[in-house]
Amino acid sequence: MRLFLPLAILTALGMHAPGEEPHKLAYEKSDALWVANIDGTGAKKIADGQSPDLSPDGTKLAFNTVQAIGKPADRKIAVADLASGQITAFKDLPSNNCLEPVWSPDGKQLLFYYYVNNEMLIGTIAPDGTGFHPVFGKDAKPKSYWSAAWAKDGVSFFCQDMEKLYRIGLDGTEQKSWAIEKIVPHGGMSGNVRLDVSADGKTLLMDVEMDEKVARKGWDGPPPSIWTMDLETEKTTRLTPKGFFAWDSHWLGAEAIVCVSQAAGEKEPSLYRMSLKGNGKDKKLLVKNAMIPSVAP
Repeated sequence: MRLFLPLAILTALGMHAPGEEPHKLAYEKSDALWVANIDGTGAKKIADGQSPDLSPDGTKLAFNTVQAIGKPADRKIAVADLASGQITAFKDLPSNNCLEPVWSPDGKQLLFYYYVNNEMLIGTIAPDGTGFHPVFGKDAKPKSYWSAAWAKDGVSFFCQDMEKLYRIGLDGTEQKSWAIEKIVPHGGMSGNVRLDVSADGKTLLMDVEMDEKVARKGWDGPPPSIWTMDLETEKTTRLTPKGFFAWDSHWLGAEAIVCVSQAAGEKEPSLYRMSLKGNGKDKKLLVKNAMIPSVAP
């Protein structure tokens, strides 16, 4: 007898319904970028590099290259075609130190960081390496905005400066801001946290570093947690309980996420999936000793 699960349960578990395309999972492991099935099987190395991000249609992988150990900073934005294996690294940019590309919802642009005179800036570029656009203009005073994540409209993005969370237009104008301490009491953000917007554009997934006393041998820094914020009501909800160290979260459908977690006694973090309402109790291991997940159909 075959067992058919309701679509809501399939979604919560990160599975796909009959007739739907299964999700792909990209991640970073051992200084290389990999793409696998959503359950971690069928893993294939794509390239050496960092910060993988799958295109919305799952056909391409954006990332940044990395210079050889001991060499000056030399990081380029690159895009790999997953079908052909062809990799294109962008050369016509105003910096030789570019990193962390993120696909726009329509797959027509990449948002990324680049350094000029040791100042971090944000720009966009087409996935073929043309049409570079500096978000804050050529003469704007640099500001340290981290964790850039596209909004659903494709013409603005979310980011944070460790004190406030922002929504900023591609013309550099600040559209809205929230004090991090107010939306998440006893919470904070560093340059290492991740933001991700749900497919419907209504909910922001956030890594938050908590001011909590949690004994963890060998752990240096505040305990990480994962939260959501309803962008209409501005209500925040904690997804991971105190003592559950998880971060680098990414949406997996509407009712589940993929994240990085590291339990007490483990030397390396690994990738897991979990439902939004499971409080971390339904987490399932996807890939051991991996980080920076990205998911696409």
